[in-house]
Amino acid sequence: MALDIRTGRRPSLPHTLWHSTVGKKTVMAVSGLIMLLYLVVHMLGNLKIFFGPGEFNHYAHWLRTVGAPFMHQEWTLWLVRVVLVAAVVAHAVSAYQLSRRGIRARPDAYVHKKPRASYATRTMRWGGIILGLFLVWHLLDLTTGTVHPGGFQPGHPYQNVVDTFSTWYGNVIYLVAMLALGLHVRHGFWSAAQTLGVGSRRRDRALKTTANLLALVLTVGFVSVPLAVMTGVVS
Repeated sequence: MALDIRTGRRPSLPHTLWHSTVGKKTVMAVSGLIMLLYLVVHMLGNLKIFFGPGEFNHYAHWLRTVGAPFMHQEWTLWLVRVVLVAAVVAHAVSAYQLSRRGIRARPDAYVHKKPRASYATRTMRWGGIILGLFLVWHLLDLTTGTVHPGGFQPGHPYQNVVDTFSTWYGNVIYLVAMLALGLHVRHGFWSAAQTLGVGSRRRDRALKTTANLLALVLTVGFVSVPLAVMTGVVS
C-alpha cells in the first residue's frame, strides 16, 4: 500500500477503498440495495390506503411507535431515517465522483467531440436528479406540510395524501418521479448485482428478470395511489 504524500503515512483500508473506483461502486451498490429494501416496504405501506382512512392512519401511527416500549416514541423511525439519509448521501456522492472520474479519464480527443453516453447511463444520471428533487418535494409536502396544498393536517396522513393527489401538479410530479424510479431500479439492481459479484453467465437471465419485475411492481404499486385518488376509488 503506497504512502499518502500529504501525511507520509500509509492510508487506512477504508480510506483506500473509498478512493478506489471499485470501492465507490460497492458503496453505490450497497446503499442502493438499502434504499431498494426501504422502497419495497414503503410501497406495501402505501397500499394500505385502499383499506380506508382508519387502516392507513393507524399504520402511520404504528410507524412512530415501532419498538415501544423499549424504544421511545419515534426513535425507531428516526433511526430508519438516519440510515436512509446516509444511504442517499453515500449513493449520490459516489455517483457524482464516479461520473467526474469518468470524464477526467476520457482521451483528449473527446475535448472537441464528446462520446455519446449510453441510454442506461443517461437514464441513471437524469433519473437520479429527478428522484433527488422529488424526494425534497415529497418531504416538504407530506412530512412537514410546507408545500402541501390546502391545510396540512398532522396526524391525518390519509387526508393529506388525498389532498396532494387532488391537484394536477401533485399527480404530474409523482407520476414522473415514479417512472424515473422504475427505470432507475431496473438498471440499478442489475448494476449492483454485477458490482457485488453476484452476476454470472448462468444467473444473468434470472437477475435481469428480477430487475424488470422489481421495477414493474414498484412503479405500479406507487402509481396506483394517485391513480386511485384521480379516479375516485380513494377519496
